[in-house]
Formats: sequence, structure tokens, C-alpha cells
Amino acid sequence: MPDVDKGTVRITDIGPPNYENFLPPIIKKNYGKWLYHEILKPGVMVHVSETKDKLYTVRVGSTRIVSSDFVRDISNLADKYCNGYLRFTTRNNLEFLLDKEENIEPLIKEVQALGFPVGGMDHSLGNIVHTQGWLHCHTSASDASGVVKALMDEFYDYFVGDKLPAKVRMAFACCLNMCGSVGASDIAIVGMHRRPPTVMADRVKDLCEIPSTIAACPVDAVRPKTINGKPSVEIDEDRCVFCGNCYTVCPALPIADPLNDGLAIFVGGKVANARTKPTFSKLAVPWLPNNPPRWPEVIEAVRTILEAYKDGARRGERVSEWIERIGWPKFFKITGFEFTKYHIDDFRLGEATMNYSNYARL
Repeated sequence: MPDVDKGTVRITDIGPPNYENFLPPIIKKNYGKWLYHEILKPGVMVHVSETKDKLYTVRVGSTRIVSSDFVRDISNLADKYCNGYLRFTTRNNLEFLLDKEENIEPLIKEVQALGFPVGGMDHSLGNIVHTQGWLHCHTSASDASGVVKALMDEFYDYFVGDKLPAKVRMAFACCLNMCGSVGASDIAIVGMHRRPPTVMADRVKDLCEIPSTIAACPVDAVRPKTINGKPSVEIDEDRCVFCGNCYTVCPALPIADPLNDGLAIFVGGKVANARTKPTFSKLAVPWLPNNPPRWPEVIEAVRTILEAYKDGARRGERVSEWIERIGWPKFFKITGFEFTKYHIDDFRLGEATMNYSNYARL
């Protein structure tokens, strides 16, 4: 591993270490001097400095949950080819940072021998960012890691290739609270609860602080109620939006329901760039069944969107820009998804259709 510069010492131990201590020397040397970058091939990029220095990046698709063996393997590769430097991106990619071009191919060969793909740059499908799912999250409506694994297996060629009109960013959030960046992704999959929490009245008093449980509801759907002589709560099902916030603070209000929980698909989100403004993703498919271990209905829906986008978008056009050009009605016609007036919503319309603030709807 690289030596840490002990010359930069914080006067407090609060917060993360100074990031400058972990920058590769070539980045420190050329800080603020980078002129341009270009993609050499799928998964490999070079940054060129005004000093003529070049920094090569090899992007590797990784997983959100990794083992100690995996960390040991990639650390050994970083020591061997990158002087100990690598980084994780927010989409669970690994990026090896090299200052010697001759190290690129040997590194890729060893990475692929470990079973990990190189790609995810430029006109390709990026690694899918996702939330914790059943592994850790108490309000999950689906298994995030399982769905993402099934999707990445199916669309592997789009990750390692250069076959799409522009980059496509996918995200998965395992419940309506959307811890993942689904609002700003080209294709987003969201776990959906469709029934309110079950009130385990006999256990509420022992497991929950009732005022905190009531306060946790964003739509004022949880009310105090005495049941069988014990303090408890009741759920106003007309108000409930199935977010699971109450279950976060009260384990006696479980919301998971295998028969009714499912997945929805949103499309057309992205962050701003130099050409266009940011857009929020919008509902395309309101519900698909939870069907482990491979979720075929979800894969088929995503395939329909990706292939329609690949065939219809212009070079450089993101999913949102393509839909904006052809119009939402045509998007639904091309994909065959059922279209209703409730599909295309936005924040302004949300004032009438959803509770967008913490204040109760009266």
C-alpha cells in the first residue's frame, strides 16, 4: 500500500482523513493541469496533462458486498501494477490508476482471471448501483443484490462493450424511500410495498415507543389506539403510502408481504451535464412480481427499454433525451407498456397526487 503523507495532520480527529494523503503522486503533481481525457477502449481511459504526463484508468465491475479474499486480491493487483493505488466509485466499480501504459493489458488479464469484467465507460451500461435489500434493510420489498446480479448477468455484453447510443446508468432501490440514486438514473428499479403495515397489537407496547412511531409517519397515517386494553396504534389505510418508516422505529409493524410486494420501473433520470439540465426518472412500469431467483419479468422489461433505446436514440442521446424527442406516448407505443394518465407524473402534479412534504394532508 502507498505511504501516507504524515506531514498533513488534522488538529481534530473528527471527520475522514485528508483525501490528499491518498492521491497517487501523478495526480498530486498534475492537480489542476489535466487537459483532456479519452476512452482508449471499453473500460480503459487516459487523462493527459499539460505536463505530458498520462494517467490510465482501468474500470472493473465489482459488487456491493465483497469478501476479505476479494479485498486481498485487488490490493495485491494494486500493489503490483499501480503502486498500491486504486479507488471505488459510487457505483461499486473498482478503478485501477496506472502511470505506465504497458501495465494495462497484464492487469486486465489478471482481473478477468479473477472473474471480474472490465468496462462500464462511455457508450455502455454502467455498473448498477443498489441498496441493501433483504441482506440488511428492514423495509426492503425485494432482494436488491439478487435482482442486480440477474440483470448484470443478462446484460453483460452492454457493460463490456460499446453498443449503446450513450452511457446508461441503472439503479435499484429496495423500497419507496429510495436510498439508491433512482431519481437520477436512466433506468431505475424500485421495490414496492402495496399493503400497509400489519399491527401486532400485543407487542406494540413492549417493542415500540408509540409517540416516536406516530411521529415517524410522513403522512399522519399512524394514530394511537387502545386495543384489548393495551396501548397500541392503528393505521389509516387511506393515508398510508407504504413507505415503511413506522417499521423503522417499531418492529411490531412489519410491512414485508411476499404476495403483494413487487417492483416498479422508472426511466429517464439523469444529472445535469454541459449540454442539458437534470431530469427525474418517471414511472414506466407500475408493478412487476417478485420472482426470485432470476426475476424474468424484470429482465424482460429492462431488455425492452434498452433495445428500444438502442434502436431509436441518436448517438450521444441519453434515455431522457431520446424520450423527450419522441414523446412519452410514442415511448409507450414502442415498448408496449400499458399507458395510463397516472404514469407520467412530475413534482408539480405530485402536489395533488402525493404528499410531498412532512405535513399531513387535510
